[in-house]
Amino acid sequence: MDLAYLRAHPEHLPTFLTHQRIRETPVSGGDICTASRLTLDDGHSVFAKTWPERSARPVPEGFFATEAAGLRWLREADAVPVPEVLVALPDLLALDWVEPGEPTPEAAEAFGRGLAGLHASGATSFGAGWTGFIGALPQDNTPDPGPWPGWFARCRLLPYLRMSVDRGALDGAGAALVEQVVDRIDEFGGDEPPARVHGDLWPGNLLWGADGRVWLVDPAAHGGHRETDLAQLALFGGPPHLERILAAYREVRPPADGWRERVPLHQLHLLLVHTALFGTAYADAVVSAARAALRGVRRATVDK
Repeated sequence: MDLAYLRAHPEHLPTFLTHQRIRETPVSGGDICTASRLTLDDGHSVFAKTWPERSARPVPEGFFATEAAGLRWLREADAVPVPEVLVALPDLLALDWVEPGEPTPEAAEAFGRGLAGLHASGATSFGAGWTGFIGALPQDNTPDPGPWPGWFARCRLLPYLRMSVDRGALDGAGAALVEQVVDRIDEFGGDEPPARVHGDLWPGNLLWGADGRVWLVDPAAHGGHRETDLAQLALFGGPPHLERILAAYREVRPPADGWRERVPLHQLHLLLVHTALFGTAYADAVVSAARAALRGVRRATVDK
């Protein structure tokens, strides 16, 4: 199987893998899927993701189709490098291989400018025209005209707050803090039309390529608020050269006044996803973000 054959017959890839007709090398692929590098007969490499064989539950319906749709949508903007989708089947996703490289300030600045262009390409509504997932969890992508604050509370905060509480990952006091944020959501400001966002832009979803560019991978793409992508970038220590990324972004498309005070609000979404997925290990981070968000909205209210 070479690349031309794969493009013409993507549905044949599982058969070739089953019969070990393609060289397969395991690679790091995150916490959800099994990942490998496939080497085709023409020497071309492909990145493949599959649902773990020993998983306690089957692959969620539409899981890989959702990621493929998001990658294609981000790629259509032609603003930031995004791997090409080669195969999208119910139990397998294969992308063009990106050779990893070292982070550089030049790549960071180009990425910041490109991310601004991606966001500026926009979306027709909040949400998306495909089923939503973030990690292995469902995410409500029902198209919504907004405004943004109510949509963010309904579709990006409350569902994962409920999951976190139901799974015992967040206690009553922590949940009450998040509920205060939700109750005051209209006071944070910064409302904007929907942007074309990656949606899960923590630093691990940036791939620094050997070609000197930063590639976007593993999206939960949808129409959302551009500040959510910027805030998620700063989570878990941030990527290399974060300030260079943000400075280049601001040169192209400065965020609205008060955006730094809203960072904890936007981070709260992904942190709640982590408590829902991984449990109490992230509870303190949720509580800290909720408290910081409330401090920020109080300062904004005083300034007015």
